[in-house]
Amino acid sequence: MRKPRIDYAAVFRALPGMVALLTPDLVYADANEDFLRLAGRTREQLLGRYIFDVFPENPGDAAAAGMRETRESMLRVVAGGERDTMAVLRYDIEDPQRPGHWQEHFWSPVNAPVHGPDGKVELVVHRVEEVTELIRARGGPGGDSRARVLEAELYTRARELQEVNERLRKAHAHEREIALALQAAMLPPPGPTGSHGAAVRYRPAVGALNVCGDWYDLVDLPGERLAVAVGDVVGHGLAAACAMGQLRSALSAACRVADGPAQALDALGLYSRSVDGAEATTVVTTFIDWNSNTITYSCAGHPPPVLLHPDGTVTFLDQATDPPLGARSEHTPRPQARTPFTTGATLVLYTDGLIERRTEDIDAGLARLADSLTGHRKSDPEALADALMADLLPATGNTDDTALIVLRL
Repeated sequence: MRKPRIDYAAVFRALPGMVALLTPDLVYADANEDFLRLAGRTREQLLGRYIFDVFPENPGDAAAAGMRETRESMLRVVAGGERDTMAVLRYDIEDPQRPGHWQEHFWSPVNAPVHGPDGKVELVVHRVEEVTELIRARGGPGGDSRARVLEAELYTRARELQEVNERLRKAHAHEREIALALQAAMLPPPGPTGSHGAAVRYRPAVGALNVCGDWYDLVDLPGERLAVAVGDVVGHGLAAACAMGQLRSALSAACRVADGPAQALDALGLYSRSVDGAEATTVVTTFIDWNSNTITYSCAGHPPPVLLHPDGTVTFLDQATDPPLGARSEHTPRPQARTPFTTGATLVLYTDGLIERRTEDIDAGLARLADSLTGHRKSDPEALADALMADLLPATGNTDDTALIVLRL
């Protein structure tokens, strides 16, 4: 059976209900037939014009707030990339046939984002349902007092809901500022790594604060050596971030005094027993030695590091894998393995958000990672990190946070 060709422009025009598309600057890009008909405007009167030039606010209503609230809702969609459902609002419309004559209207609007390939908001979908007749509902000549009471209560509760939502948004914005400051403190850019270029990336899960439970670290060691680690605390938000900060600091200190990555993870495992929220944390640590051109590594329940060779072949470092932190009731020394590398190779460490999808086996994600590395093998670390994020993460955002380190050896 042939797949039908769908004319989405025709579908949009025929959609039931009032729907318009606006640019991030709140300029009309399109409107469906119901919107034009019910709003009493032609397409030429809308397209390319600022929304509030087409529909200004009633100058005779000193208490009018519809324009401000609609504008704020749309700008929240543009800034945050998430749908915004507004409370019922009054927004009077000027009669196009009778300039200066304003008609009372009540609306129930919803604003939603349309994301582009880069994940940014390209358009705002403005769907609005007119509820004027519902608000004005009367039971007969002279009006129904119960209906009037219901109308007043409905409108009052809608305004209260809008005010509560505004307070919640302000509280969330404050919490997000804290999260950003916390992220900057706990996940700084990598320090000098000599002639070895390094790039790091961090992307939070969709809908999460800008800091979660994933971390990365690079630690200078004596004798032309470097420790590189990534880890993943279960959960999202500030609680996971606080546990992450404690574990990252502890592992950084352990790497400076341990004989190898396994011993560093042993110390971290013992410490994690006293950290709330550290259970089931996964982490991988590598010690890179440029004197011997070797990588020594140990993995606690974490996806394996990847070694990209100069010829484009890929090796997963999976010979020293052990359960996550806190998975055993008794302490057991962790394994470690060693592998040689060629100058010019690239080491990649990452968290599972880069490769895992709920609908597929992890091997599919690992294969995707290997293909992307091979395809971009000639890129420098910064370009390679960008390419991996673009190739492997959904453009609309991922449900898990992601940390990534790319190091040229």
